[in-house]
Amino acid sequence: MSPIVCIIGPTGTGKSQIALSLAKRLEGTVINTDSRQVYKDFPIITDQPSMNDICQCPHKLYGFLETKEQIDAGQFTSHADQAIANSFEKGRLPILVGGTGLYFKAILYGLAPIPNISEDVHNKILEMGQTYGYTFLYQWLQRIDSKAGQKIHKNDRQRITRALEVYLQTKKPITWWQGRSQKNGSRYQALKIGLFMDPLSLYQRLIERIEDMLSNNALKEINQAWKHCPDEYAPGWSAIGCQELLQYFLGRFSLDEAREEWIRKTKAYAKRQMTWFRKESGILWYQPDQVSKIHKDVYGWLEQK
Repeated sequence: MSPIVCIIGPTGTGKSQIALSLAKRLEGTVINTDSRQVYKDFPIITDQPSMNDICQCPHKLYGFLETKEQIDAGQFTSHADQAIANSFEKGRLPILVGGTGLYFKAILYGLAPIPNISEDVHNKILEMGQTYGYTFLYQWLQRIDSKAGQKIHKNDRQRITRALEVYLQTKKPITWWQGRSQKNGSRYQALKIGLFMDPLSLYQRLIERIEDMLSNNALKEINQAWKHCPDEYAPGWSAIGCQELLQYFLGRFSLDEAREEWIRKTKAYAKRQMTWFRKESGILWYQPDQVSKIHKDVYGWLEQK
């Protein structure tokens, strides 16, 4: 079983910088495992690697989806498996980096397969959406699966529909299925590096990053993305930052309201990420400025393989 390195932790902790530094020294390939950095229309708002970063080492699974396209953990795992295999074939170390805990879980352990959804169930949810509206469906989802309700944006019709279809078909919430890993152990020999900061420092860093994005043409990015996909319910628009700035673009928020909502949701997301990763076993935790120690520990681990 060939080794891979995983860089995980809350948003804003500097995971991409650590991954890049390791990839440059170890002839690695940086492989995205963030569910929002897959969308090509939002490189600024989702903080995708710069052209300078991409020129320094291979980066995979960034910006490959259109805003209108949907992807789930199972589909993403297939893409990640191929990227990891290609990295091995080229003699490079796969370095997975991101903050979507479910994607890491799916890649490392696999997910229990969700039964197929019948056409009758699919049509029933579709009819309910058309009859009662998607606000009703979202409120229903929050009652039957509060965890999914927290993760899925109220305007993300595709994910709301999918979650309700799974519940009707199986009588179990979609988060129950997502939390069930296969029983075969890890699919890869993985070193898990976790990054953390004290909450106050992290929140200040997140605020500064959002301000930088606003100064770095985030609003222009929204304008251009809307030209490509003028459907606010498309999956790509549900990303934190994208949805809030879209409300400003559509005249529903002031810029200050959009900024404050973006900051609030980003802080809440970072807190949820840390809660998820604390439950994961085998993570070696570091602060972002412990670069030398991270490098030393990764080198030592690889020498033993």
